[in-house]
Amino acid sequence: MAEKPLKVLVCGDVEGNLTALFNRVRTVQKKSGDFELLLCVGSFFGSTPEAEAEWEDYKAGRRKASIPTCILGANNEKTIKYFPDVDGCELAENITYLGRKGVFTGASGLQLAYLSGVESQQQPAPAYCFTIKDVKSLMTPLVSNSKFRGVDILLTSQWPKGVWHYGNNPVEVDTKTCGSTAIADLAMNLKPRYHFSGFEGAHYERLPYRNHAVLQETAQHTTRFISLANISNTSKKKYLYAFSIIPMSSMDPAELVKQPQDVTENPYRKPVKEGERKRPAPSEEDEPATQFFYDLSRPQPKKRNLRDGDHHQPKQPKKPPQPAGPCWFCLASPEVEKHLVVSIGSHCYLAIAKGSLISNHVLILPIGHYQSVVDLSSEVVAELEKYKSALKKFFKSKGKRCVMFERNYRSQHLQLQMVPVPVDCCTTEDIKDAFIEQAQEQQIELLEIPERSDLKQIAQPGVPYFFVELDTGEKLFHRIKKNFPLQFGREVLASEAILNIPDRADWKQCKYSHEEEEAQARAFRKSFEPFDFSFSD
Repeated sequence: MAEKPLKVLVCGDVEGNLTALFNRVRTVQKKSGDFELLLCVGSFFGSTPEAEAEWEDYKAGRRKASIPTCILGANNEKTIKYFPDVDGCELAENITYLGRKGVFTGASGLQLAYLSGVESQQQPAPAYCFTIKDVKSLMTPLVSNSKFRGVDILLTSQWPKGVWHYGNNPVEVDTKTCGSTAIADLAMNLKPRYHFSGFEGAHYERLPYRNHAVLQETAQHTTRFISLANISNTSKKKYLYAFSIIPMSSMDPAELVKQPQDVTENPYRKPVKEGERKRPAPSEEDEPATQFFYDLSRPQPKKRNLRDGDHHQPKQPKKPPQPAGPCWFCLASPEVEKHLVVSIGSHCYLAIAKGSLISNHVLILPIGHYQSVVDLSSEVVAELEKYKSALKKFFKSKGKRCVMFERNYRSQHLQLQMVPVPVDCCTTEDIKDAFIEQAQEQQIELLEIPERSDLKQIAQPGVPYFFVELDTGEKLFHRIKKNFPLQFGREVLASEAILNIPDRADWKQCKYSHEEEEAQARAFRKSFEPFDFSFSD
């Protein structure tokens, strides 16, 4: 029998407006049915005479909370007096103070972690503050358990510092001063499915974020961070949140780790700095790419050495690394077959693919020397994305969908393949299935990764990989560990399931004369010109 979800309400700062809160709760319950629990974050008590008098009615039993209510502790000096026991206690009928910190596990198995107060900025810490030591004592017993996967709910009054990274920005909050780094560390380690905060007077629902590194760790559940406004706000900001939850302990593991479409990277996970990335030593000499317009027989490039001063000039754009020998993709190289170049931007250019698979098959390449997308600087990435967008629109105008792939293996210079596939030829799902099926046949682990994934957080520079992006934004990724078929991308698209031109799978069998290539380039330039931003930039 399927586990019945628990219905839970969460409220922002009450600030002593208890009757207004419970009247609102009764209204919600009449409309949506009974809820099992009300959780309150932020400041529950007020400091005005009216708020104190209202609380006395509840404390004396003249009024009663309409639902079992759990609250956090004091956030300021004035409200410490309402909490007689730091370890938690019942304050009035149906109103329970959880305590300074701890974990509560209900009869249903729902696991709730909580931390009261604000982060201390002084020593000794005031009674309404928590310290790093408090956070560690809450966190350590949980994460030291090898079976620990996370908690269902985390309650804190303060926000975690930097929760907005990689996500939607909170427009009503000063992100320079908002939040606690200790709570960010707590959220990073406890991996709550829901994290609720108040205290900032703002309603903010962050996009869900993942708790694992894609393709580096086993898939885990996502976290939703939600901040609720104070009850007394006059702008009709949301202060009461209703949701249903099945305890993690009762959920099917596969269902638990399902990733929503809008999932983002973990905001607390520190990105690996460029200087800290380890590059594996090159083991093989580069060989010709699946698509290229030059001969790639040359020695491996040497690692780039940074001078000590390079790290102290972040505002100056970094120069791309220089190849050790002739690179036939660097636009400044005299060996480049420039008659195939069809558009030149500030950082990238387009070229007709040598031995193209189909008409209008082009490459996006960086003008400077970069090995893969992962190596690109931010300004190069920005222009590469502009070219991708322009080509998608161009292909769409021709009744075609765009399939992109990159093979960062036995190649020295990035080549992003852009292949148009007629929409009446097959669906995007057909293309996706073809890649996955042919990968399985060749024992290649081709995994689907979230659309919002940044390759730089999945693969380090120098790590070989194969990557596909479909017109819908869906992405497939394979980390190359040993050998990999150099023509794999072409073979899939040329197969009977997609373009049905298997004899064109090998670019060497699709050679054109110099004059034919010039004609292809001229035709593409003329056709692509209305979509080419380089003419207006």
